[in-house]
Amino acid sequence: MGRFFDCFSPLLQYLRTWAAIGLFCLLITWSFPAQATSTVDSKLEQQVLQIIREHPEVIIESVQAYQQQQQQKIKQVRQAFVQDFKTNPKIVIGESPTTGSTQSKTVLIEFSDFQCPYCAEAHKTLKNLLAKYPDNLRLVYKNLPLTSIHAEALPAATAAWAAHQQGKFWEYYDALFTNQKQLGEALYLDIAKNLNLDLGKFKRDLTLATPAIDKDIQLAEKLAVSGTPFFVINSPTFSGVVQLADIKNILADAK
Repeated sequence: MGRFFDCFSPLLQYLRTWAAIGLFCLLITWSFPAQATSTVDSKLEQQVLQIIREHPEVIIESVQAYQQQQQQKIKQVRQAFVQDFKTNPKIVIGESPTTGSTQSKTVLIEFSDFQCPYCAEAHKTLKNLLAKYPDNLRLVYKNLPLTSIHAEALPAATAAWAAHQQGKFWEYYDALFTNQKQLGEALYLDIAKNLNLDLGKFKRDLTLATPAIDKDIQLAEKLAVSGTPFFVINSPTFSGVVQLADIKNILADAK
């Protein structure tokens, strides 16, 4: 999402494109009988490669058509989610942590990763918006730890969930982003101590966090969220996926 959208999203798109090309070629090969001789296979391979060399535009067009179909599916899924968000906000929010006014007609869902530097920047902006619009914004947190590139994303999310069980999620959230460069087991325990959490319960809850975090991840996958932070807003003036830079204007209009 602009400068806040995780930098690995374009790489994923590139890999998806070439994976589609590879799958196309494999499907051509697999469509022939298994008993075909190695000689026939070799000739077939050469023929397919020759066709691709002579007509690369066919592959490109096929991939583009596939991408358009996928984008349309994603658009439909997101539209359905936004509609559910508008008509059944409590179900969409579920047991996720929330802050701000519970009476606000503007609800913002944030998919975030505690080790993501863009999320740390977004955290500062959101904190300012909550302070400026205390009666006009409700923020909902959903976990999307990018474990392939952030080793501490999941442990941090787990610790925050454990703090949530003692009503201290947002204090823990602030501390994690403030001390993002020190993420690790020692920090998670220090924050818990500083917040006067019951350490015995905190440690037990660390082992129980997986289902809740997985539920958030599955929702993000359903919405085809490939980077963090990612925002969905429902307000009197706009509903849908939104960039962080536009949230202030939406809040001002709603007010």
